[in-house]
This record gives sequence, structure tokens and C-alpha cells, in this order.
Amino acid sequence: MSKPPITQSPGRKIQVQAMFNSIAGRYDLLNHLLSMGIDRGWRKKLVKLMAQDKPRRILDMATGTADLAIAAAELNPENITGIDIAEEMLAIGQVKVNKLGLSRIITLLKADSENLPFEDAGFDSAMVAFGVRNYENLPKGLSEMCRVLEPGSHAFILEFSKPQQFPVKQVFGFYSRFILPLIGRLVSKNNSAYTYLPESVAAFPQDDQFLKIMLEAGFSKAEYISLSFGITNLYIGTK
Repeated sequence: MSKPPITQSPGRKIQVQAMFNSIAGRYDLLNHLLSMGIDRGWRKKLVKLMAQDKPRRILDMATGTADLAIAAAELNPENITGIDIAEEMLAIGQVKVNKLGLSRIITLLKADSENLPFEDAGFDSAMVAFGVRNYENLPKGLSEMCRVLEPGSHAFILEFSKPQQFPVKQVFGFYSRFILPLIGRLVSKNNSAYTYLPESVAAFPQDDQFLKIMLEAGFSKAEYISLSFGITNLYIGTK
């Protein structure tokens, strides 16, 4: 069996940016609807594990509408910097941050996860929820994440995976192939965005293969926790 592509085709970044800008207004609604609210629990799990490090400066890559950054604010860090290439997603995230009175802690910036505008070792924790799958060059994005972390600190990565156990594999396969794209099209009015989601999950390296890429990107240790019967993995990398 051939390995899924790691470095994506040129122009993918522009396509992803345009796609997420186009669905920004319905993104949060669809996230919670399509996951039946389980996505909130996945983020809470990440934040709970991150709390053990007592982070002060957190980087949230591919922050989108800032859900994960907002969830991590309960850790009372000095600051959380959220970055994304989709300005419409960031605009909605900024409204949420302001409404919650978190603008003192959370700063949102338009920036590329594969070319971070930050100095080496400037953060003591990094995180990304369902964003690395969209990178044009996955090894480069992971390498950049590692570069900006302090030695000994951790990166936390939530990403969809393909469950293997019966009957979850069959149910999830049917849902992601037929139900998810249908609801996505009806709510977002975008014909491609929620067809892209299951296709990108199917093509993405996961489990031990993803751990190998993390180690090659510079992390000294990498492990993962399977969540919700294998629907999602939480990867943890140590610099």
C-alpha cells in the first residue's frame, strides 16, 4: 500500500485559505453540529494535559475561530498567541475573544504555520486542533512548531484519524462519506468544504506514521492518545 502524501501539491495553501474564509460564518455551528458536541471534550482533554506543564506563553497554530485558545485561557498563562492564514476565521475569533474579555491574554495574528514569524524557543507550549491536516508541507509545519518551543516543552496536536474497530469503523466511514458532506453543504452552502474533510482525513498519515514525522521534524519524543474509539488522536511531542 502506498503511503499518503506528506508534502501537498503547490497551491493547496491558497485553496485551504479560500475555503475556510468562505465557511467562516458557519464554521463554529458546523463544528459542534457535525461532531455532536464531542469536539469540546477533545479540546478539554488537551487543555487538561497541558495544565501539567503550567505554561506561560502558548502558541495556538491554525487557531481558526480561536476555540482552543479560549479553552486554554483557563490555565491563566501570560499570553496565548493564535495564528491562522484565514483572515475571516480570525475576525470571528476576535469577536469571541473580545466578548469574553480575553483580549488581554489572547492575541490573534494572520500568519503561516509553516513560516512562523517568531524567534526560536519563544514559547513554552504549542497546540493545534485539526489544523496540521491542512498544511501544504507537513514536515515544515511540525519543524517550525518545534523550533519556536523551549527545550523540554511540549506540543499538543489534535487530529482526526480513521477508527479501526468494528462497528465504529463502519459507522464512522458511512457518516464521514455520506452524512457529513450532505449536512456541510446544506449549512455552509459550500459544495467542496465538507467533501474535503473526509478526503483529507483519509489521505493523512496517522498513528505511528505521524509520530515518525514528528521525530524527524526535531521532537525528541512523540506519543499519542486515541480518543472516542479512534475517531481522533491527541499527539504529544517533547522538544
